[in-house]
Amino acid sequence: MYTIKQAATRSGLSVPVVRAWERRYGVVQPMRTPSGYRLYDDAAVDRLRTMRALVDQGWAPSTAAAALLDGTAPAIELDRSVDEQTNRTDAGTDSADQSAELRGAFVAAAAALDTDGIEQALDDMLASGSYETVIERDILPALEDLGDAWADGRVSVAGEHAASHAVGRRLAALYQAAGRGATAGGTVIVGLPPGARHELGALAFAIAARRAGLPVLYLGADLPVADWVATALRTRAHAAVIGAVTAADGAAALSVARALADAVPEIEIALGGNAAPDPGPATSWPGPVPVVLPAGVHAAVAHVRSRPGSRRS
Repeated sequence: MYTIKQAATRSGLSVPVVRAWERRYGVVQPMRTPSGYRLYDDAAVDRLRTMRALVDQGWAPSTAAAALLDGTAPAIELDRSVDEQTNRTDAGTDSADQSAELRGAFVAAAAALDTDGIEQALDDMLASGSYETVIERDILPALEDLGDAWADGRVSVAGEHAASHAVGRRLAALYQAAGRGATAGGTVIVGLPPGARHELGALAFAIAARRAGLPVLYLGADLPVADWVATALRTRAHAAVIGAVTAADGAAALSVARALADAVPEIEIALGGNAAPDPGPATSWPGPVPVVLPAGVHAAVAHVRSRPGSRRS
């Protein structure tokens, strides 16, 4: 997700023009955070780029917007080189000190049961860079800081729950806005095994995978083995990503993986999270041996995308 300034930069427009095209023509409809920040997804940025290209070709803005909205706009080859440049700028200019300050504000607000402060800290994180940058640099580390603060008594159970649920609500909205959903015969199912409840890391991965173009169906936490198998069969899933955060999750994730492999021998299985278990020798699996995903959302998504099963549709 991008702030209005980032969306303007990526689309080659000024911020006032983005606001004007949004207000006058409705060509984009950004998500609004509780504090009023506009957040734009990749599809919105592409619409802005396309409208800019049409206007540059001589179209009136109102005509270009109408064509975009009714689906009659001609195909435009979009220049995406700015994305790579902007991502490098994000990585190079985002301050570790600023990230630490935002995470500290988030934990302090949780300790004080300050819901407005929690929301403001999350707004500031999301407004400071692209989703891919913010999730690894700010939000997931902030959740780790929150867990440490709860463990040493600085944050109450109520404070931890309030802050975690605030993050969960943001991630749920980002998942809905992330683009490509599951399609029959090409699904990547993502979730947690029975008994596993710490789902925010898995949901963060599912969002990044959707944004990378994978047809993800997110199943959530504490899913029984039988439901994993039934979902894989019903959706004809070609890949499954099973999260494991605690040691108990690891054993349960392996049980899910074995059940999936027995029911759908050709399925590609990936195990992710801090407690992802060793799948054991290849001879014990009827199909592809499950892989253990590398640490980090970026690396994990790239690994899943490289697997043949995840790219089928």
